[in-house]
Amino acid sequence: VGLAGSGKTLLAIASGLHQVIDAKRYKSLIICRPIQPLGKDIGYLPGTLEEKLEPWIAPIKDNLRYLLSADGKKSKRGEETMQMLFENGTIEVEAMTFIRGRSIANAFIIIDEAQNLNAHELKTIITRVGEGTKIVLTGDIEQIDNMYVDSVSNGLTIAIEKFKDSEISGHVTLTKGERSSLATIA
Repeated sequence: VGLAGSGKTLLAIASGLHQVIDAKRYKSLIICRPIQPLGKDIGYLPGTLEEKLEPWIAPIKDNLRYLLSADGKKSKRGEETMQMLFENGTIEVEAMTFIRGRSIANAFIIIDEAQNLNAHELKTIITRVGEGTKIVLTGDIEQIDNMYVDSVSNGLTIAIEKFKDSEISGHVTLTKGERSSLATIA
């Protein structure tokens, strides 16, 4: 949990990559985001599932590009590495719509922008977690785009409250913006 621009997604992905690739504690990194548009939805998108999801996974790819390049900028080597990690199944980006019925074992799962989920949606996701899996929820309850939840009723807030006394969970709040001075002020 943290402020806008505090690096929640970047830190979660960096940690996940380290745990999967370097430490080899998990077999894959699975990243999910709610499909929650900001403003008016643009409606039907033509193309394959991958083409339809491309705008939605752009923030994830931006963070991966930053982490996989030497200087934080787009590079041919970073793009090739990212593509290879997707192709060999090391990294999966999953639409939450398709998670029901799965049982995900030995994975590092990131649920990005969890403040846009309701309690039922987040419970559905958490109950997909199999043995040996770690799940990380990121979000900012001051940036809710789902008009059906608020700072008290969203899934992230409820999960924090429900798991606060559990020895298998932890909660970190990031309080300093890192993206830019303007993002921090906003």
